[in-house]
Amino acid sequence: MKLLRQLFSRVVLVSLGIAIQIAWLFLIVFYLSAYYLPVAFALNLLSLAAVVFIINRPGNPQVKMAWIVPILVFPLFGGIIFLISGGKGPKRKLLRALETSGEMLSPYRQGNSDMTDSLELPIPREDMYLMGQCHYLERNGFPAYRDTDAVYYADCKAGWERMLQDLEAAERFIFMEYFILNPGVMWDPVLDILKRKAASGVEVRLIYDDVGSISYVPRKYWRELESCGIRCVAFNPYRPIYAVVMNHRDHRKITVVDGNVGYTGGANFADEYIGEDVRFGEWRDNILRLEGEGVRSMTTLFLEMWNANRPTDTREGAAAYMPNPEASRRVMCPGLVQPYGDSPVDNEILAENVYLNVINQATDYVYIYSPYVVIDYEMSRALSLAARRGVDVRLVVPAVPDKKIVYELTKSYFPELIENGVKVYKFTPGFIHSKAFVADDRQAVVGSVNLDYRSLTLHFENACMFVDHPVIPSVKADFEETFPRCELVTVRKRRFNVLYDLYLGLLRLFAPLL
Repeated sequence: MKLLRQLFSRVVLVSLGIAIQIAWLFLIVFYLSAYYLPVAFALNLLSLAAVVFIINRPGNPQVKMAWIVPILVFPLFGGIIFLISGGKGPKRKLLRALETSGEMLSPYRQGNSDMTDSLELPIPREDMYLMGQCHYLERNGFPAYRDTDAVYYADCKAGWERMLQDLEAAERFIFMEYFILNPGVMWDPVLDILKRKAASGVEVRLIYDDVGSISYVPRKYWRELESCGIRCVAFNPYRPIYAVVMNHRDHRKITVVDGNVGYTGGANFADEYIGEDVRFGEWRDNILRLEGEGVRSMTTLFLEMWNANRPTDTREGAAAYMPNPEASRRVMCPGLVQPYGDSPVDNEILAENVYLNVINQATDYVYIYSPYVVIDYEMSRALSLAARRGVDVRLVVPAVPDKKIVYELTKSYFPELIENGVKVYKFTPGFIHSKAFVADDRQAVVGSVNLDYRSLTLHFENACMFVDHPVIPSVKADFEETFPRCELVTVRKRRFNVLYDLYLGLLRLFAPLL
């Protein structure tokens, strides 16, 4: 019965429909090119034009190579596949909707801090670097905030329990945006609160990713939630129609309560995050709680995505969801907080640039959590050069993988990193899902962004950057408590294996498209 359910599951049936479409396309192209030389000539010319276009457009060289090689190997089909998969066309509708929503919310994206006001003149070099990072985010629409408290929960269960308390205390509205909803011990109490709050008049809105949750909830789960008074969006539904836009998933983790309390981090709503479902050993993740004016950016991020998918707010109406000034004034906390989001449908690789800036600015140490490490040349060199100039660079990855192919790719980067001085640690008790950076006791980044192509280029992501904030020692303490539970990876000479090395080489080549 279990096998039959899997065979006739939605993900299998939809994927089969897409595969049939692609197969028909290949058959038609093959037939036409075999019998009509002008068609074959035109298809080869299209592939050549696609290669020239790829070479000349801005972007990551490794992503370009991942396209150029298959196009040249299969010139009859490569140009067509790139035409329907690799251009900007399939993204335009989503991009326009997000731009319209973002413009409506732009008046509410304002910080309460000027980085230069907090610095003594002349400005030390390290402060200039930090100021540059803050200004980079500000120029991309994510201001810096003062008087924003933060609590970092290294124990995901403790963070979830605190979130339940805040949800119970909601009086005006609750916004939630998550990649995975999986009914069980973790999600069910949250859903129960959302239903009760909606019934009592609290406005409840929920966005979940359709592909992220596809194996756990029914196809029309959003209708079930709507019937309970929860306004809902299933982001980018997985349909049996081949389109590259299906690659763009909502991987964000956001909760906002009444505009003054917000949550983010790496955790979704599934039982493994709180230790109730042990599939990959001990599952480690974090939850971050914000309170104060900085929650404003998390609110606008949510509303931007909501109105792009289900336009319901006016510019004036959005004001009702911003932080309560009196409640914000009660929060007195030093340091800067900058929540931010990244989008795959613009030309700014913002999340990767933030990570690169942290690495390049580090002078003493930089500690990193990432469950997946599938990186480009620029990121690899940044990590290596930081280690070679004497920075203590430590990267913590899982010892027990949840995705075996991605784990093989992750391991393939270890030799180069280790040879250049990067310390790579495997979390031996199981799987570490946290995504966090901390550097020099002055900077920290916590959020949903993995060190892989999907997070850095294909997914909608969010995170929070801290500068000289009291939460930073908590992030560092989490790393210091984790290192003794890890195995330091060393480079061992292994026997040359042509097939395995070819397999890894192909994985590395096509990693940007996986």
